[in-house]
Amino acid sequence: MTGLEVVPVPAHGCEDVVVATSGPDEGCVYTGTADGAVWRIRYDGGRVDRIAETGGRPLGIELHPDGRLLVCDSSLGVLLIDPRSGAVERRLAEVDGRPMRFCNNAAVAADGTVWFSDSSTRFGQSQWKDDLVQNTRTGRLLRLEPSGDVRVVLDGLAFANGVALAPDGSFVAVAETGACTVVRQWLTGERAGTRDLLVADLPGHPDNIATGSDGLIWVTIASPVNAALARLQRAPSWLQRGATRVPEWLQPKVEPSCRVQAYDVTGRVVHDLRLPADRYAMVTGVREHDGTVWLGSLEQPAVARVVGLS
Repeated sequence: MTGLEVVPVPAHGCEDVVVATSGPDEGCVYTGTADGAVWRIRYDGGRVDRIAETGGRPLGIELHPDGRLLVCDSSLGVLLIDPRSGAVERRLAEVDGRPMRFCNNAAVAADGTVWFSDSSTRFGQSQWKDDLVQNTRTGRLLRLEPSGDVRVVLDGLAFANGVALAPDGSFVAVAETGACTVVRQWLTGERAGTRDLLVADLPGHPDNIATGSDGLIWVTIASPVNAALARLQRAPSWLQRGATRVPEWLQPKVEPSCRVQAYDVTGRVVHDLRLPADRYAMVTGVREHDGTVWLGSLEQPAVARVVGLS
């Protein structure tokens, strides 16, 4: 590794990242921030442009086959954004007649099918700690067809978060932040329609995940396993409800860390990058592209990159 480079963005909370792989913006990086903006960052970090406004809170960001960006906005749902004009189309806001509470992350197949997560049916993004502490297990993985039809593929997930497709399309994976696992739903072959675990015991709480150009599934470790959170998840409901209503300094702390891992399709860890948390912490977005690993963070006014991956 040749080190970690931090690229400032003029807004807070660059939660996810994606790299343009073709067209006039090839090599540029896109991210969304807490003020509702979507940004384009030149590969060398020399220029950062605000290209769109969602009016909500953009989280997961992906490339759509039609050339637009697919954005999971926590409160507005699944959006399509034209990176040239900034036009925003609200693709999906409701499931079974009910607005989504916490649209989070997605993966897009070559035919335009969108696999995406709704982290909780009880709490929105601003109350993410409440869902983890109360362990509601109301997270869902959903499938949005090009026709507009949508269905729930998996439910009962412990804070459904990052989503990634296998390189050959044989399965879709979704991270469970509350359970420190990556769940795999098989789409083809003898196991089609069944689920298992791609990774059963992560070393911390995952956030977004993404399939890299190297064919590996990259997983963010937003924080190490939190012992206080684990105790609260087993506590009486009255204590769980009160845990996030006390002053911030009394709440369970997220230990600063900067870590991402990469797994092959068998669940074997191939890379485990532990980087200095004093420069960049709480990594929630990751994207490997041609040997460079780009990072996003819910807590940082910047993206970061790690070059020289071997």
